[in-house]
Order: sequence, then C-alpha cells, then structure tokens
Amino acid sequence: MAVKNSTSAHAKRSRKKAAASSSLIHKFMKNPKTTMALALLIIDSLLVSFIIAYVPYTKIDWDAYMSQVSGFLGGERDYKNLKGDTGPLVYPAGFLYVYSAIQYVTGGQVFPAQILFGILYIINLGIVLLIYVKTDVLPWWALILLCLSKRVHSIFVLRLFNDCFAMTLLHAAMGSILFGWWHLGLIIFSAAVSIKMNVLLYAPSLFILMLKAMSISGVISALAGAALVQIVLGLPFLLSFPIEYISRAFNLGRVFIHFWSVNFKFVPEPIFVSKEFAVSLLIAHLVLLVVFAHYKWCKHEGGLFKFLRSRISFCSITSGSAWPKTLKKEHIVTTMFVGNFIGIICARSLHYQFYSWYFYSLPHLLWITPFPTLLRVLIFVGIELCWNVFPSNLYSSLLLLCLHLLILCGLWYSMAENPYESNKSDSLKVK
Repeated sequence: MAVKNSTSAHAKRSRKKAAASSSLIHKFMKNPKTTMALALLIIDSLLVSFIIAYVPYTKIDWDAYMSQVSGFLGGERDYKNLKGDTGPLVYPAGFLYVYSAIQYVTGGQVFPAQILFGILYIINLGIVLLIYVKTDVLPWWALILLCLSKRVHSIFVLRLFNDCFAMTLLHAAMGSILFGWWHLGLIIFSAAVSIKMNVLLYAPSLFILMLKAMSISGVISALAGAALVQIVLGLPFLLSFPIEYISRAFNLGRVFIHFWSVNFKFVPEPIFVSKEFAVSLLIAHLVLLVVFAHYKWCKHEGGLFKFLRSRISFCSITSGSAWPKTLKKEHIVTTMFVGNFIGIICARSLHYQFYSWYFYSLPHLLWITPFPTLLRVLIFVGIELCWNVFPSNLYSSLLLLCLHLLILCGLWYSMAENPYESNKSDSLKVK
C-alpha cells in the first residue's frame, strides 16, 4: 500500500513538472519576439556555415595578428617590437591574450579560426537579440534586420577582425547592465576596451547611466574594478616597458589612410590628414555629447549640469539622497547606442570592419526616431549599401554621412520619456 501511494505521489509530481514545463514553453513561444529570435539564430547558424564552407576567405590582418602574437609568446614585451606585415601592434594587451588563445586552439590556421569566429558571430547575435527582446522598441518582424548585413557576416567569418571580440564583449556588458549587474558589466566593458579602444565611444553615456543608477560609492568601486582589469591585463608590459605600452596601445592620435576611409572620402586628402580637421571633429563630438546629455539623456533631471551638481554635492552622498534609482531598460540601451553613434559620426575615418561598431544598434536607433517605418527601412538599406561599395568613393561616403545625419536629426526630435522605473517590483537591483 505504501509503495502504491509513493508511486502515485511520484506520478503526480511528474505530471506537475510536465505541466509547468509545458506552460513555460507555451509562454516562451507565445512571445513573437522570442520565437523570431530563436528562428533567426537557427537560420543564421546555417547561413554562417554555408559562408565558411563556400565563400573564399580574404586575407587582411590575420597574418599580422599571428606575427604579433608569436612575438608576444616568444617573450617580447616591448610594444614597439611587436609587429606584423601590416604594421606595429596598436591594440591593448587583451588583444594578445585573445589571439594567443585562438592561435593555440587553431594552430594559426584560417579554416578552424573561421569556425571559431562563426560560433562567436552566433553568440554575439544571441546577446544582441536578448537586448532587443528585453527592450520594447523594435517590432518582432524587424529583428530580421539584425541578420541581413553582408558586410558584418564578412567581418566575422571572412576577415577574422578583433572588432568581433570587442563588440561581443561590449554587447555582453550591456546585457549584464540590463539585468542590473553593473559591476560585472563594467568589468566586461573594460575587457572589451582591452581588445580594441573603439569601445570607449560608449564610455561618456555609460558614465551618466552609472551616476543615475548607482550610489557614488558604487560608481567609484565599479570604475576601480574596470581600471583593475586594465592593470592586470597590461601588467607584463607595464612592469617592463610601460611608456612603450601606454603610448602605442592607447594612442588616440593615430592618422588613418585616406584610401580606406568609408565616411570622409569626399574630403580632400590634405585636409583629411590635417590636425585642424581632427580637432574640428573632436570639438563636434564633445559638443554633440554635451547637447544630447543636457537636453535628452538628463532632461528629466533638469539638464546635465543640474544633474551633475546634485550628484557631486555633499547631500547626494548621504542617506537622504534621491539616488540611486532604477533605470528603464530602454533608456539604458538608447543612451549607450546614441552615445556611440555620435562618436561614429564624428570619427575621422571609418574602415570597413568598423561597421560592426554600430550596425547592431541601427534598428534600435531608427525605431526611436519619429520616421515612418518605410523611411526607417530605406535608411537601413542605404547605410548597408554604402558599406558594401568597395572601394568607397565620393558619392558613397557623402551619402553615408547624410544618412547618419538624418538619423541624428531623428534622434534629436524623438520623445524623451521618463528614464526611471515607476514599479518597484520590476526594478533592476544594482549588483
């Protein structure tokens, strides 16, 4: 009798588990965004496999990467002596660790590296889709735009650029922040910077978000954690040749070759390489950041300067402070994507692999503008076409700039909503 009752109880528990599992699957599949995201991951996995198998690989930086890594593994710690056939190493130490691991796994061979980058592409896409699913901006059908770039597929599995790892980590940092894991997000963000410095374009907007969502002590500890990542990764070089490492790995004054510029090809080369042009773009970048921060990102708080005063005042450090507050996921993503996009517009030179710096943000940016859907799609297609003109020319680069500026105007006229969560039960706790 006891055995019978035990069997009956076990059967009931099994039925309850099965019902709960079925309910969860039904709830999961009922969300069209989730279903679409899952379908896109499967389809794009097949597409990436096809590209690796049948589309010829194009050698650009891979041999240079392997030469630089070989020098590092051979014991060289002087950054000025780490070189490849495309020039000296200009990336921070995280790049060397990542590509040393890749060389170890692949033996320096291209085909297994392509498979690895194909997996990385799908991981990155999965993280990006998670970001879009958790934010209520894009309609479910528009998620397909994230998989339609010929250039981005090429950057990942046919070019094997370090931009792929940097942006995957950046998106992972954003995902962590959306879950309220700010300290973890800052550590991942710093790891992304250690692979390529373009990730710093997100830093100004991220800092403002930190001031909104964290206590002052929390901001300081998160920044300290991020700084510690840079110190630990760069330690072998900082202990041996610190000046060479810092001056080359974090060189903000590099001048790119005019021929490879996708965005300012219409600017005559003497002007393009001039210091005056670089300074003008830097001023434009800073002005746009301040203007957007004052009138858009901190509008609810009374503007940037009032917000900063309230945060650095003595009262903001005390227990009576109105901060930290819980931010809406949409506000986090919008602020970070717009901050990066401003940097893209003001970059003196955008090479073809730099498209990965902001491609995945384009659908979000377009859908927060007041533009009609057809115009949003046309702008998206137009930008993709510009990035697939090779070599770029006066017309393609001028069109790209115009489309960028059109998006920027749309972002300016978009509605600035309350950035804070009103329902405490839905809050993202800072962790």
